[in-house]
Amino acid sequence: MTDAEWAQVKPLLPVPAWLEGRGGQPEGYCHRQMLDAIRYLVAGGIAWQAMPADFPVWYRVYAFSAAGGRQD
Repeated sequence: MTDAEWAQVKPLLPVPAWLEGRGGQPEGYCHRQMLDAIRYLVAGGIAWQAMPADFPVWYRVYAFSAAGGRQD
């Protein structure tokens, strides 16, 4: 994802609960990494478990996509 794309997408994502003082823990991966992984998955048509090692682990990416961007 380019910096210009990220600048347009970032405001659309929910703010993590821990940043708003609603509890929870800081996330292990940034939203940009998660979105890059989802885009890779969709573009390549690969299975979740086939996610390359340079992306977050597949089950964290899956949980991020299923939660609509929330990880709290």
